[in-house]
Order: sequence, then C-alpha cells, then structure tokens
Amino acid sequence: MVESLEHETSAPDFWNDAGKAKATLDKIAQQKVVLTPFRAVEKAAEEAAILLELLEADPSANQATRDELIRDLDRADEIRLRLDLQMLLAGRMDRNGAYLTLHAGAGGTESCDWAGMLLRMYRRYGEAHGFETEVLDVQPGEEAGIKSATLAMHGPFAYGYLKAERGVHRLVRISPFDSAKRRHTSFASLDVVAELEDDVKVEIDLEDLRVDTFRASGSGGQHVNKTDSAIRLTHLPTGIVVSCQAERSQYANRTKAMKLLEARLYEYEADKKRKDLERFYGQKGEIAWGNQIRSYVLQPYTMVKDHRTDVETSNVDAVLDGDLDRFIVAYLKQLQQQTALQPPAAGGV
Repeated sequence: MVESLEHETSAPDFWNDAGKAKATLDKIAQQKVVLTPFRAVEKAAEEAAILLELLEADPSANQATRDELIRDLDRADEIRLRLDLQMLLAGRMDRNGAYLTLHAGAGGTESCDWAGMLLRMYRRYGEAHGFETEVLDVQPGEEAGIKSATLAMHGPFAYGYLKAERGVHRLVRISPFDSAKRRHTSFASLDVVAELEDDVKVEIDLEDLRVDTFRASGSGGQHVNKTDSAIRLTHLPTGIVVSCQAERSQYANRTKAMKLLEARLYEYEADKKRKDLERFYGQKGEIAWGNQIRSYVLQPYTMVKDHRTDVETSNVDAVLDGDLDRFIVAYLKQLQQQTALQPPAAGGV
C-alpha cells in the first residue's frame, strides 16, 4: 500500500492538485508510522539473534558484544511499547495532530511557574516522539511562568497519545518564590483537542465571531513586534476563545486561529451530540484540589502518580523531561477495557 502511494508521488502531474497531493503524503506518513516500528523490531531482533549466536559459539566473547546484545534487546522492547500504544489508538481522530491548551490554576505565581514547567514537558515529549511543535499563543505570568499557552503538535497519532493528558495536574514542592522555604501546592489544567483534516468542514457564521487584534508578546530590541498582528477570536454562541500570535503576519495568525477554533467547535459539538459534554469538561474540572488526574511531588519525597490508573514513578526529572509513555499507555489500556465493558447501544423500533 505504501509503495503504491509512493509510486503516485513520482507522477509528473502529482502536484497539479495540491489538496489531493497533500492528502496522499499524509496517508504515506500515517502508514509509515505504523510500519516503521514493525520493521525496526524485526531488524533489532535479527541483530540480537546474530549476537546471541556469537555468544553461544564463543562464551568468552568480550563484554562489548554482550553490551551490544543488551542494547539491541532494550531497543526492541522500547519499540514494542510504542507498538502497544498504537494498537490502542483506534478512535476516529486518534491519528491526527493535536492542540494543547494550558491554564494556570489556583496558586498565583506558583501555578504560573508550574504551567510553564508543563509547557516545557509537553514540548520535550513532542520532540522525543518526532512531532512538530509550535507555540501558537502564550500569556506570560506577572512574575514567572505563564498564565496560559496553546501548543500545536503536528504529526501522526499526536491526539491519540495526548488525549490521555487532558485534566488537572498538581505539583507539590518547596517554593522557589517563598523566602520561608515552605511547601506549596500548585495546579494547572490541560485541554486537548484534535487537529481537523482538510476534508472535515466546520461551518462558522462570521456574524458569530468577535475578532480582536493585539500586539504579540515577545523579545524586545530590534525584533519587537510594532504592529497588532496577534489575533483573538471569540465565538459568541459558545463563548470559546482562541488566540494566535505565532506569526508576524496578521493574516497567518488569523488562519491558524480559525483552524484552532474549528477544532474546538468540532469537539464541542461532538460531545454535545453524544450528550456527554460533562465528561469533556468534567475530566478537567475546576483547576484546584480534588480534581487532579496526576500529582507531581518534589517534597518531602519524589513521586509522580496518576490517580486514574495508580501508575507511579520516583523518577520525577525524567517525567518533567517528557517521559510520559508509561502513564499514557496505562490510561489508554484502562480506557479500552472500560469501552469493552460498556453494554452495546440499545436498538430496536
């Protein structure tokens, strides 16, 4: 299938229809995401088998050969984990990119700093998984961190993975902003919606939109933005607000903001039709105590614990550097089991 699609790209008239060409390239990328790990596991297994034969034939083989065998087996196991993840992603939008929106919660400067730490964590996660990350909008905190930020993550299965991260995240630590060195608890929330494909159309009445322009925040000096190029769109019927200040061009920012608004409205309407809007916002809940999906404790001990699955680790530094797969896999497996246990929809006349 991939070979036939790649053959199409070599046709002289391939780019005559830009929309069709992009759709074909997207299909190739999505299929390679699935096929590449299988081929990588096969290659790692073959290399490990050769090294194992060498060790069996010559038990006195040097330590370097043994270390290489261990590395091959570890690499195969890591790829297997990634395949386990993909097998859990069967939702309609799971293969799409994602929009992540962070909001600082109760706690003032502490929570703004925590939201900034989470933004870094998800950017590192995206980079480690080969996603293209782009900060569309950021509202800096008054003293540190961010009040809110919107991050676009482009790449196959970004939404499928990151939908598991939607909710309130809680941090416990000795505050770097407290001269008395007291322990503080901070909260921040993450919303995740799927990036829509070009063939999914969301009708938006322009009369339902309020468009505001403002000056993008950024570096000063000669690079300061002297024009009101940033865009804020408010969808009046739903109250959904999106912003984009990633580009210098107001038109480019408006285009990206519209795509984000369409994605938010699609998710909103889909949940509304399923009569499940409470679930969409309920998983996030109020950004405060009692609604967190995960706790990150730095004092008096180190522990990250997911309250939905009870998965935990003491390696907090690795988690804050984007090592989130253990939590995502456990949640997706739990979600799959819950879905399997649900009774089929009632039919009949």
